[in-house]
Amino acid sequence: MRESRSAMFKPRFLLDSIRRRLTAGVTDPFTHADYPLAETLQYRGDPGLCGPDSVTWRVVGDVAAFIGGVRALLVQAVHPEVAAGVSDHSSYREDPLGRLSRTSAYVTATSFGAVPEVEEAIRIVRGAHRPVHGTSTRGRRYTASTPEFAAWVHNALTDSFLAAYRTYGRDTLSKDEADAYVLEQTAVGSLLSADPLPTRAAELSAWIADHPEAAPSPGMSEAVGFLKRPPLSRSQGLGYRILFHAAVATIPVRLRRMLGVRRLPGAIMVGRGAIAILRWALGSSPTWNLALIRVDAPIPAGLFHQPLPAAATIPPGRA
Repeated sequence: MRESRSAMFKPRFLLDSIRRRLTAGVTDPFTHADYPLAETLQYRGDPGLCGPDSVTWRVVGDVAAFIGGVRALLVQAVHPEVAAGVSDHSSYREDPLGRLSRTSAYVTATSFGAVPEVEEAIRIVRGAHRPVHGTSTRGRRYTASTPEFAAWVHNALTDSFLAAYRTYGRDTLSKDEADAYVLEQTAVGSLLSADPLPTRAAELSAWIADHPEAAPSPGMSEAVGFLKRPPLSRSQGLGYRILFHAAVATIPVRLRRMLGVRRLPGAIMVGRGAIAILRWALGSSPTWNLALIRVDAPIPAGLFHQPLPAAATIPPGRA
């Protein structure tokens, strides 16, 4: 008993305890849906749409992706018809963390999944979008599967993860690497029949920032209100607010004004500090680690701190 008490005050024990709490606090809101790559090791050698040498695995696998996800949901809400589709047909009021988790599962599957897992993720999204149609508050008809609406949702995701990584990521992307990431993501957008799909980073960011259909709407205001104050515990909420303002700081001024959010002084500096702490606590995505195992690629030393996903079927000796 005396030994266990003394162990509690050892630096290593305290650091491990802090790391576990940070990991749980950040990842728990994203665990309210089935893990999409549970059987991924059945598809040995399948690189999926991207593969181990892609920029996508590097960008989506970093903790900066948490900021990218928040930014994407904000940017998506600036399109009135897309916002109406979410407001009129989504379950986020009744199950907000479930919707957040399903969005996370979709990004996980399309980024790191083997081809059959990517196809299943696309099938699920298409099925969910099929009944989503109606009229927005500005009197325009919308259908979720329309190429232009699919493009707004997809391109906002791509642009947001890229913006987050460029601002808060582990390292610096060159212009060619940023362009490669955008081009890789067009493979996902094409499966959703999204159109147009910019193929270069500068073209994509301009398409988002200057989009003529962007405008405020009641659905947008509702989405922003939820994203400002999601149903999180007090400890989770503090960290989330830092990530929220870090995301806002990367949104183009025009869209920020429509959203009614402002860039706080020092938001990027504070966001970088928070991400550095999360990177220490979480390391890179354990799903990235799992995908590397699937294709028998080398595992970079020091990149992964978490165990492989508990929901995944792992052969003995690989956990």
